[in-house]
Formats: sequence, C-alpha cells, structure tokens
Amino acid sequence: MSRTVNRAVEYKEKICTSLTTLVPRVIHPNPNLMRKVLLAAKSSHRPLGRCPEVIHPTLRLARCFLCYTKNMKGWQLLVILMGFFAGVVIESLYQLPVIVLAGIGILAFLSGLYWRRVADVRYLTVSLCLLLLCAGVVRTQWYEQQFIDSPLLTQIGERVTIVGTVSREPDERANFIQLFVQTDTDTVLVRADRFADVRYGDVVEMTGRIEQPEVFETDTNRVFDYPSYLKVRQVQFIMGFASVQLVDRGQGNPLLAGLYIAKDHFVATLEQALPSPEVDLGVGLLLGVKQALGDELETAFRQTGIIHIVVLSGYNVMLVVGFFWWISSWFLQIRGRIIFGLVGITLFALLVGLSATVVRASIMAAILLIGKLMGRLYDVLRALLFAAAVMVLINPYILLYDIGFQLSFMATLGLVLVLPQFESTLQTHATGLKLRDLFMATLVTQLFVLPLLMFHIGEVSLVSVIVNMLVLPMVPIAMLGSFVTGLVGLVWVEAAALLGLLAQLPLTYIIILATWFARLPFAAVVVPQIPVWVMLGMYLVPAGLFAWWRWSRQVGERGEVDPIADWVVEEENASGVDVSKETSTPPSTPIAFR
Repeated sequence: MSRTVNRAVEYKEKICTSLTTLVPRVIHPNPNLMRKVLLAAKSSHRPLGRCPEVIHPTLRLARCFLCYTKNMKGWQLLVILMGFFAGVVIESLYQLPVIVLAGIGILAFLSGLYWRRVADVRYLTVSLCLLLLCAGVVRTQWYEQQFIDSPLLTQIGERVTIVGTVSREPDERANFIQLFVQTDTDTVLVRADRFADVRYGDVVEMTGRIEQPEVFETDTNRVFDYPSYLKVRQVQFIMGFASVQLVDRGQGNPLLAGLYIAKDHFVATLEQALPSPEVDLGVGLLLGVKQALGDELETAFRQTGIIHIVVLSGYNVMLVVGFFWWISSWFLQIRGRIIFGLVGITLFALLVGLSATVVRASIMAAILLIGKLMGRLYDVLRALLFAAAVMVLINPYILLYDIGFQLSFMATLGLVLVLPQFESTLQTHATGLKLRDLFMATLVTQLFVLPLLMFHIGEVSLVSVIVNMLVLPMVPIAMLGSFVTGLVGLVWVEAAALLGLLAQLPLTYIIILATWFARLPFAAVVVPQIPVWVMLGMYLVPAGLFAWWRWSRQVGERGEVDPIADWVVEEENASGVDVSKETSTPPSTPIAFR
C-alpha cells in the first residue's frame, strides 16, 4: 500500500514539474504567478486530482478567456460578434471554399498565440472575430443541410398525397387558412379552406400540387425573396388550396396545445364583450394577431407607422414583463418574483408564436431578471448582442431574410446607443417616462429603421413620429383594459360587457387617430428602389462619424490640462500667518487656496 502511495506522489510531482515549465507559457499571461500555483500543489500531499490549486489546462484556458472577455468593452464584443454575423452572411450568399475557411482558422490561431505572448486584448479580439467567422460559416452550412436531398424534390409540380402533423398554430387569413405541416422529412406550408376544422397537433392527410415558392414583386416594386423567407421557418415546399382530411388529434406538445386552447377561449370571450374593430385591435395588442384587423385598418396602421403595436414589438413585451412583475410583487419575495417573471415570459412567448421581436425582447427581459437574481448590473448593449447572437446561432437565415428581426434589432440598437437609459426605465417603471423621452425614443427608432424600410418596404410614413407620440401612451391602458375584460368574461359575461365599455375608449381613440392621419395626402410616400450599398452607407457613414466624434472627445479629455495644477495649497492659523515657512505662496495664487 505504501509503495502505491509513493508512486502516486512521485507521479504527481513529475506532472507538476512538467506543468510548471510548460503550462504557464501556454495558458496564463503571467507565467510566474501560474508557476507559483503549481509549485504549491506540488508541495502538498494530496492526489493531483483533488488539489484545488491545480486546474486542468482546458479549464484554466476557459477561465482565462472569460476573465478577458468579461472586461472587454462593448465595441470589442461588437467586433467579435460581427465576425460571427459576417460568416453567416458570407455563407448565405456565397459558398466559401474549404481552403479559405482553413486559412482563416490558421490566422485566428496565430493571432491567439500572439495574444498569449504580448497579453494585448486587441489580438484576442481579432482571434475571436476570425474564429467566430468560421463558426458562422459552419453553422450556416449545417442549417442548410435540411433542405438538401428531400424526397419531395422529385415530385415538384405533381399532385401528391402526404400525411403530417400540424406543427404550429393555424394562421387564419381572410379567404384561407395556412397550416405548417411536419412530415417525416420536411415542413410543408399548406393553404386550405378557411373553415377547415384543424388545430395544432392534428394529424392530417393533404392532397394537392406540391410546389416550391418563387420570388415575386411587391406593390412598391420591391423584389421579395419568398423562398428564403420561408426557409427561415424551415419550409421549402408549399401546397396551394389542398384538400385536408383529419386523421388524428392531440399529437402535438401538450403544453402548447393547452396554451392555444386557452388563447382561443380568451379571444372568443373578448369578442362577446367588445365590438369590431375594437376587439380586433385588442387581440392584436395582446396576442399579436394583426390579421384580425382587416386589410383597410392594417393599411392605415402601416401608413401611420404604428403597425408595430399589433405585431408585438419589444414595447408590448416589456409592458407584459412589467405587468408580471407588478402582479407578483403583491404575494412573492424578490426571488419568487424573478422566477414567476421568467416562467411568465416563456409562456407568453410560446403563446404568441415566437416571432423575432418577441424572442429578442424575451431574451433581454430574461437577462434582466437573471441579473437581478444574481445581483448583477444590467448592460442593455451586451444583452442585445447576446440575444442577437443566440437567435442567429439557432437560425442563421434570420439575419438576412427576416425583416422583423432586422427592424427590431436596429430599433433597439438606436435606443441603446442614443438613449441608453430608455429601455431600462421602461422595464422598471414604464409610467415614469417623460414626454421628451418618448419623443426622442420615437424619433431615434424611426431614424434607425429608415434605411431598412426604404430598402425592403419602399414606403415611409411622414407622420409616424407624431402618431406614435399620441398613440403609445394609450397602448398600456388599452392592453390592460382588454386583458381585464377578457379575464372577467371567463367567469362573468355580463360584467365583462360593462368593462368593455371602458376598454373600448382607448381602442377607439387609437383607431380614430390612425384612420384620420392615414387619410392625409402626405401620410406616407413611396420611395424609389435603392441599392444595398446605399442602405449600408446610410448606416456606416453616420456610425463612422459617431465613432470619430467619440474618439476625438476621449482624446480631448485626456489632453486637458488641470487649471490648478501649478497652484500651491497652504495652511493658515487663526491670525492669518503662514504656518509653513518652507513654501512660499505665489502672488497670483487666490487667497482661498492659500
């Protein structure tokens, strides 16, 4: 037994001796400090695996990496994530050769080694940026694998019969219903009769002509990449006006099925208490169902720039988060409120369909609550970058082909850069916003999404700022009134009808404002098609000027001379005679500083 222990101790000493000469140079920028840690472990009489001072090299490298990235500035993290986004964009538009990808990986490795040598975080930034560029390329290739070698590719244009499960909540339109049907190999978008009795989780048999979506031109002469838009939703094939036969029910996720049933019951109750179109707007504000508005009212909302309130923007989600926090504050402590808020955010996001804006706002709100739980400060810029990185990692096509993600990200980025206190104020006490803050937030948001609107949509609202100023203060009231009316209607329909009279007032106010401003001849203008480089220039040029202004301001602050650097501060006694005889006061020194 003693011989075995002696061998183990000797083996540990050899390993520690090797690590003291090798590991500090590879893992830690301060080799002497790391060597002291390993020598301390060598002198102990515990097995190597049980020495807390000795850390596995991989874990040590991870800890060292986290130590540097935690102290990185916002622009450094932005540069790193831009590498990942660049990799996704390059692979989405082009096929990057393997040799080029390998070369980028080698450059990242060399930059990382040089960082270990000089301990300059700039080389770490470059290394991580190039490494994440390769990761973005690989992730996009992996995502595109699901659209290759599908058995339905050989049946394009033919009339086929397939069986699948409705994987998402049916999308009801004016004349038809859209179903996302998951088969064994693909997800097919099916258009069927609007009155078909189909729900989430149903197994259906569909008969129709299988086709691939095509690019088409919009009313504003923009080319809409419909195939890529559907690939964001993992759809490669469509089936128009198919014959749908029900095979089985209840094959979906029980939690989602229960949420959708409760949602339908709530909407039906609300429809009994509120007239149309007020009930349609109420449902849109609470659940993001903009199809319920109708074509005329939806056009008015789009021309006045307030369509975002019925597609559940971050503003709506943060109001819901604030409501959860207020409700839980009556009966839960801080830890319970945070857990309640996280569960509520998750269920709400699942209920309304996980759109890009909802997911972005939900992730940021979850980070805020988790930060409160851990006692950490909330950095809005880092939360935004983290949310965007997670969403692009899960679905790379969302970066280029989901307009909602682009608009939501740029609008929030504008608030973060120009009004850094706006979103944190909104999340904590939304009613405390001043009119000036609301005006600035609306103006900044419209400016930051303007290039995207000009490029993708081609229609720009000239009254959006004033309409948002008039409408946004009423949105929380309208949402609260609609929610309470629907909730009371679940137990007492007559009382809900009385509450509906009050809830109808803010909804009617929003509708009247939208329709009146939409009738103005200058409410919205159609702009000509602009090239992509013009759109990018509209972002890059102001960004460059802003960065130059910040840099010049920091340089100016560092170069300022202290105006009292050459003054001498001396003490006096009560009679005014100088106590210190060694130091003489210059004649120009003010009497207050002698």
